[in-house]
Amino acid sequence: MSAAASKDKTKKELLIGGQAIIEGVLMRSKERTAVAVRAESGRIITQKWVIRPLSERVKPFKWPLVRGVGVLYETLVIGFKALAFSANVAGGKDEKGRDVLGGKEMFLSFAVAIVLAIALFVAAPLFLANFFVKNNPFWFNVVDGVLRLLAFLSYLVFISFFNDVQRLFQYHGAEHMTIHAYEHSEQLLPQKIRKYPTMHPRCGTSFLLIVIIVSIFVFSLVNPEGFIQKLLSRIVLFPVIAGVSYELLRLGAKFEKNIFMRLLVFPGLLLQRITTKEPDAGQIAVAVAALKAVLRNS
Repeated sequence: MSAAASKDKTKKELLIGGQAIIEGVLMRSKERTAVAVRAESGRIITQKWVIRPLSERVKPFKWPLVRGVGVLYETLVIGFKALAFSANVAGGKDEKGRDVLGGKEMFLSFAVAIVLAIALFVAAPLFLANFFVKNNPFWFNVVDGVLRLLAFLSYLVFISFFNDVQRLFQYHGAEHMTIHAYEHSEQLLPQKIRKYPTMHPRCGTSFLLIVIIVSIFVFSLVNPEGFIQKLLSRIVLFPVIAGVSYELLRLGAKFEKNIFMRLLVFPGLLLQRITTKEPDAGQIAVAVAALKAVLRNS
C-alpha cells in the first residue's frame, strides 16, 4: 500500500464528531478534543485535550449497546468542560477579574440541567399521559412518547427565537458543514465548505430523537404500576435506550445510502432544520480552526 493510500485510509477511519458551544465549536476524534472560540477581540482561541476513551479503560464499554452509554457520558463531560472554556473566552472576566464559569458554577449548571431535563421531558409527559389513557399500557406509552416528543420540539422551537441560541445554531451548522467537507476530502476553505449542508446524519440532535422513538417501544414492554414507579423505570432504563439508540445512529451513518437507514435518520435531519442555521464566513473559520487543531498529531 502506498503512503498516499495509507494516509487516505487513515483519514476515512478517523471519525470526527462535534458540538456547538458559546461563540465556538468543539471537534473530537477518538483520542483528542479541540475547541475554538471567537474572543471579544476577534481572535480565535483554541484549546486541545488528549482523552483516553472510556472503552479503553473499561472493557465492557467496547461492547455493542454498552458503548453508547460510555460515549454519552464522555460527550456530557467533555461538552460541559468545553462550554466552561468557551464561556470564559467569549465572556471574558467578571467584575472581580474571575472566570465567568468556574468549577462550582459548572457543576451547578450541570445539576440544574439534568433536573430540568427530567422534569420537562420525563416527568411532565408521564403525568399528562395519565389524563388521556388509563388502562391500556401500550397506548399509555405511545401517548407518553408523543407528549415527550412534543415537549422536545416545543422546547427547541421556543429557544430558537433567542438571538444567542440562533448564533449557537449557526455554529452548529458550521460544525456540520466543516465535517462534511473533511469527509469528502475537500479543502478546508470557507468558499469550499459553503456548498455542504448544515445537516449531518451523526448529529446528536438525531440521537435525541431516536432515543424518544426507541423509548416508546421499550416502555411498552416495561410498564410498572404507579407514577413514581413509572418515573423511576424511565430513569433506570435510560442507559439501555441510549445504548440501542446509539447503535441505530451508527448504522444510519454507516449505511447512509440504504433506504431503511435513510428512513431512520430522516426525522433527525428534518429536526436539524431547527437546530442548525447557515453560518457566516467567520463562524466557518472557527469550525475549521477546531478541526485543524484536533487533526494535528491525530
